[in-house]
Amino acid sequence: MECFADILRYEEKILFKLRTLYNAFGYKQYRMSRFEEYELYAGNKAFMPSGDILTFTGASGRLMALRPDVTLSIVKYTKDDEELKKLYYNENVYRSDGIEFQEQMQIGLECIGKIDVDLTSEVLMLAKRSLETVSERSHLDVSHMGFLSGLLHSETMSVSQKKEIINCISERSSSGLQALCEEYKLSDDLCERLTTLSSIYGSYEDVICKLQNITVNEEMNTALKELDELTNELKKRGITQGINIDFSVVNDISYYSGIIFQGYIEGIPARVLSGGRYDELLRKFGKHSGAIGFAVYLDMLEQFDESEPGAETRMINIALPKGRLGEKAYSIFEASGYGCLEIHEKSRKLVFENPEAGVRYFWVKPSDVANYVERGVADIGIVGKDILRENSPEVYELLDLGIGKCNISVAAEKGFTPGCSDKTLRVATKFPNVARRHYQKQGREIDIIELNGSIELAPLLGLSDVIVDIVETGQTLLENNMKPTELIADVSARLISNKASYKINHEKIVGLCSAVSNK
Repeated sequence: MECFADILRYEEKILFKLRTLYNAFGYKQYRMSRFEEYELYAGNKAFMPSGDILTFTGASGRLMALRPDVTLSIVKYTKDDEELKKLYYNENVYRSDGIEFQEQMQIGLECIGKIDVDLTSEVLMLAKRSLETVSERSHLDVSHMGFLSGLLHSETMSVSQKKEIINCISERSSSGLQALCEEYKLSDDLCERLTTLSSIYGSYEDVICKLQNITVNEEMNTALKELDELTNELKKRGITQGINIDFSVVNDISYYSGIIFQGYIEGIPARVLSGGRYDELLRKFGKHSGAIGFAVYLDMLEQFDESEPGAETRMINIALPKGRLGEKAYSIFEASGYGCLEIHEKSRKLVFENPEAGVRYFWVKPSDVANYVERGVADIGIVGKDILRENSPEVYELLDLGIGKCNISVAAEKGFTPGCSDKTLRVATKFPNVARRHYQKQGREIDIIELNGSIELAPLLGLSDVIVDIVETGQTLLENNMKPTELIADVSARLISNKASYKINHEKIVGLCSAVSNK
């Protein structure tokens, strides 16, 4: 007779192990319906990883939704009393990947009640052990929203400005932070502290001095004290390895107010665990308890391959854009000691290796570089800032290489005036997201016309009023009786990294970036 364990998929075996783990620490299974009223999710979209919700009309005529999130349901139905609730669940959720809805399997736990440092350390310990159940080659990265919130409260900023700064920190984009600080006229001191915060990565002992140096108010002092106490509690539990402090781990400050964390497993290109302290969510439901929890994304485990080489022996994969930009970028790598002789040979090869330097290069279409990096096929890559601004991939932006300089601008025929703001402006562009965000800031209604080439033709033939496009020398515009009218952003080539690769191959990638930045 076939053994029961033999017919289970890998992620199902992990599920049973995690359920056993959580039961052993006193967590009780929580079951719920897969359907909820749409209103529950519509009012809390910022709390969910995906804002898209699959809806239908129920038999009673109410608008219902297939459950995109578990925590919201638990918070809604849990009693607000002094009793500590230690719950775990394994449920499927229904979320969009931006193209289509998918059914995703999750297991996670929630603690609701009086949350102290001992309970917080227990949750982090269980998060770490959850990762280790899958693989010993795992990393847990911890942050505290009090540091970021404290810095943002130190100067007056709008909600949208704070969101843009938080986004830059999540991308580790120091150049982006500096540009925003200049645009918003923030102090040099705040800009320096924000840049330092975004760059921090390492054990608590490694980063404590930097944290002390950027702490400026009581909110940040409280966060520093909590991190210190939590570190001591984790040491008591015997957890000293595989946990780093990383402030690129951020969440919405209107929901999260304390410790937040993410888990990564070597060989999987994205986070497989996410959690944190979310007291503010309970306040939105009129409840006074504290809350902390996490979810493990079991569907991600389908990508796990135990036979893959470890980070110590695996080469760093580098995606280079075909063309002049890629050739300039490669010359920088070569001058930094990461060259590959065969890349200069005339051939149709696309992949080149230098085992001694520990690097593998491959040539791809410029617009595809970010996709290769985001999905973990490449650890790092070179891509224009225009592509990053347009597509917003989930990557780290580590360096501005200072090559491929140009800008994204609005341009129009000479003599054209934009007219009154109540008229819809027709905008031709291959950067619809960039254009949309630019005019949203102005409160201008626009009609986006997406084109892929010869954008300058659109105003000349009456298809659009203006264009939003890359401008390098401006000669093409001049020859077509056009001129730039607004600068949207300066553009240059950036070195980007897959988020999981940055953590798992941290020493190699930081060493490479250091060598490149000195050239």
